[in-house]
Amino acid sequence: MSKTAEVENLAQEVRTIGDSAKHQFGKLSRDQLNWKPAPDRWSVAQCFDHLITTNVAYFPIVESIAKGEKRTTLVERLPVLPKLWAKLFIKSLDPKATRKLKAPASFQPSASYLSESIIDDFVDHQRIVAESMDKTKDLNLDRVVITSPAAPVITYSLMDAFRILVIHEQRHFQQAKRVTEDENFPK
Repeated sequence: MSKTAEVENLAQEVRTIGDSAKHQFGKLSRDQLNWKPAPDRWSVAQCFDHLITTNVAYFPIVESIAKGEKRTTLVERLPVLPKLWAKLFIKSLDPKATRKLKAPASFQPSASYLSESIIDDFVDHQRIVAESMDKTKDLNLDRVVITSPAAPVITYSLMDAFRILVIHEQRHFQQAKRVTEDENFPK
């Protein structure tokens, strides 16, 4: 599969996740969206708020690449590290992985009780994410190295960033689904 086709597939997966979120969670009440299985666990709304917050951090990076304005930093020039970081992130974020991860403080959900519009906001956000991917699909995305918005020492290719973004969304979609399957979830 060509890299252009892979980006198109990832962008389509982003749209599909948005559509699935609307179908799976779009009819939940505000109380259901904000219900938490435990004080230290996230609600459905918080899962999607976290995804929006995380994805938005990539927008300025992708925009600068699409405009041809991005400058490569010293840490982005280091060989080998981008592939290692990408492999680590993809493995740890896989929805089948059972190990819990703590989101960086800057990517924590913005509130503990969110608006019932969060699912519609997420669906709209997914359209923007997919359009952002489409802007760069004709570039050699394996050769464009970026710094993670989460940590200034972590680098990976833009292609891997798109892969990480999709697998991250799949992980939190499954997390939100588990919340609704909890025996104490309000009916």
